Amino acid sequence: MGRAFEFRKARKMKRWSAMSKAFTRIGKDIVMAVKEGGPDPDANSRLRAVIQNAKAVNMPKENVERAIKRASDKSLGDFKEVLFEGYAPHGIAILIETATDNNTRTVANIRSYFNKCDGSMGTSGSVSFMFDHTCNFRINPEGLDIEELELELIDHGVDEIFEDEDGIMIYAPFESFGSIQSYLEENKIEILSSGFERIPQVTKKLSEEQAADVEKLLEKIEEDDDVQNVYHTMEESSEE
Repeated sequence: MGRAFEFRKARKMKRWSAMSKAFTRIGKDIVMAVKEGGPDPDANSRLRAVIQNAKAVNMPKENVERAIKRASDKSLGDFKEVLFEGYAPHGIAILIETATDNNTRTVANIRSYFNKCDGSMGTSGSVSFMFDHTCNFRINPEGLDIEELELELIDHGVDEIFEDEDGIMIYAPFESFGSIQSYLEENKIEILSSGFERIPQVTKKLSEEQAADVEKLLEKIEEDDDVQNVYHTMEESSEE
C-alpha cells in the first residue's frame, strides 16, 4: 500500500475528527460553497460534495438546510480560507488550514499557540512544500471491481485506490477533484464523502517525551474554532 493508505490509517486513530468539531467545520464549508456557487446543490458541485460529507458524519438534515439558508443571507460575512505554516518543537513542520471571518484574530491566536509551546510561526511557503496537496473520495464498493475502476480512473489522475472497512478510497492530486467527481457522478457511483488532505512527503520519528511536546501544540491549535485541519510531519502510530 502507498503513502495515502498509511496516512489515512494513522489519521483515523486521531481525536481531531470529534463530531462537534466536524459539524462546525462542515457548517463553514457550506457557507463558503454557497457564497462561491449558490444554494442549489444540483448547480454547485462544491456544495454537493459538502452535503455528502455532512451525511457521512450524521449531521442532521435541518442543520444542513439552516446553514445553506444562513449562507444565502447577503449580510452574513464571508469566511476566507487562510493557510498558516510553522514549526513545532523538535523540527516538526505544521500546516494549518483555517476558515475565518476575522484574519487579525486568527493570526494572533495561531501565533500565541506557537509561542506558548516553544514553536515558531513561519512565513508563507516555509513548510507547505513538504506536503502533497491531495483530494480524496470515499465511495460505496457495492457492485464495483476495484481493479477495473482503477484502470478507468488512471486518466483522471488517480494516484492510489484501496478498500478499507469504510468503503473504497480514492486519492489523487488536488487538481483532479473536479474530473473525478464528474466521472463518479456520471457513472452513478455513490460518493459517501470527499475532501482534501495534505500528506507529508517525509515524517520524523520522535521519542514519547518529544511527541508529547508536539501534541501539546497540536491540541491547542485543533481546539481553535477557526481551524479546519492540521497536518504535520511527526510520524504517527496507526496502532491503538
